[in-house]
Amino acid sequence: MAFKTIQEAFNHYRTASLEEIERRAADIKGIIETDAAADVAALNIEIRGLQQAKENIQDKQNGATDAQNRAAFNPITGMSFETRASAEATAGDVFASAEYRSAFYKNLLGHSLTAIESAAFKRAGEIMTAEKRADAFGDSSNTAAVLPTQTLNEIISKARKQGGIISVCRQFNLPEKLSVPVATPSANASWHAEGDKVDSEKPAIVNVAFDGYEIIKIFSISAKVRRMSVAAFEQYLVDELTACVMGTIEAALVNGTGSGQGKGLETITWTPGINAVTYTDGVTPKYDDFVAAMALLKRGYAAGACWAMNNKTLYTCVYSVMDTAKRPIFTTDQQREVVGYIVGKPVVIDDNMADGDMYFGNFNFMGYNIVEAPVIEASRESSFNRGLIDYRALAIADTKPIVDEAFVKMYPVTNP
Repeated sequence: MAFKTIQEAFNHYRTASLEEIERRAADIKGIIETDAAADVAALNIEIRGLQQAKENIQDKQNGATDAQNRAAFNPITGMSFETRASAEATAGDVFASAEYRSAFYKNLLGHSLTAIESAAFKRAGEIMTAEKRADAFGDSSNTAAVLPTQTLNEIISKARKQGGIISVCRQFNLPEKLSVPVATPSANASWHAEGDKVDSEKPAIVNVAFDGYEIIKIFSISAKVRRMSVAAFEQYLVDELTACVMGTIEAALVNGTGSGQGKGLETITWTPGINAVTYTDGVTPKYDDFVAAMALLKRGYAAGACWAMNNKTLYTCVYSVMDTAKRPIFTTDQQREVVGYIVGKPVVIDDNMADGDMYFGNFNFMGYNIVEAPVIEASRESSFNRGLIDYRALAIADTKPIVDEAFVKMYPVTNP
């Protein structure tokens, strides 16, 4: 039978024997693993009720006092006092709750959790990993934990503030393989003579579907990390994941091949005179080269376009270039938090780009999708003989150019 609440399941099984409870728990595990159409949420409610019923029987067998039993379960309300407080504290998006955030870091550090933190952590585990339970009574304490929402937002915000094209690319949070429409610059309306028929036109829409590729990082910390405060450990984790996970996404935005990883700008076919401008390798490009590159980009994309290159390219290939009036084409901006401008368009510095390569385009049509936020697991066994604790971050993401024609490239070529 299907139970609507944990308390209802508890009431049903609290008079059963331990053998009956164990047998039903094993049956549920088998259903979850073999039946793709199973109602995992309902089965999860039942298994939590079984777990509470088992603990209630064990407490009685161990000589638990009547007072302890009353504290564990209130037959009048049909709910334990701690469960009611926990439900109120973690209502809504549990991953955005302060209780889950605190429980997440305490669990990684090996600190003990409060009752409310434990409830938040278990509820998150039910949502994310109920179908992957390790045993009949497994819960999220022995499974991976997804990053709290606030921490993920901090990681993305920090990556954007550090510059690179990830700061100007469009971010998505979509399931893999889901196709979503993205509007592109469209033609203007036409003049209409009164009474004439006007045919409908298809809007300029591009559908983009992201795949899901794994990004994995393992880092080890001395066992003394257990002495760190939750705030200090969170800051460390934000810095580490920004550097590795978001750094991997940023590199793929430029050089991703699309094979086992996201696609980058370099998957676009660059054709001189169509969407590319070349200049002689070892020779500083001319003002006319930059103007020619900007001329290749359609006006609809150019309105929000910027230049992107690495720091060496900026100072060796751009800094000394003059226009026809002998004025530098690169101007700095001391007041805003930008590098500067090339012929009036902002410059973004990204060290993932090759020396001499320059991209001009609207990076709102370059996207990255975080299918699944980094999931963190801790292991105290793999580095046991060295006194280290291993942490593994596993994320699923993808990158790709949404519209190829939104970009133009300048690059050096060797003269024959």
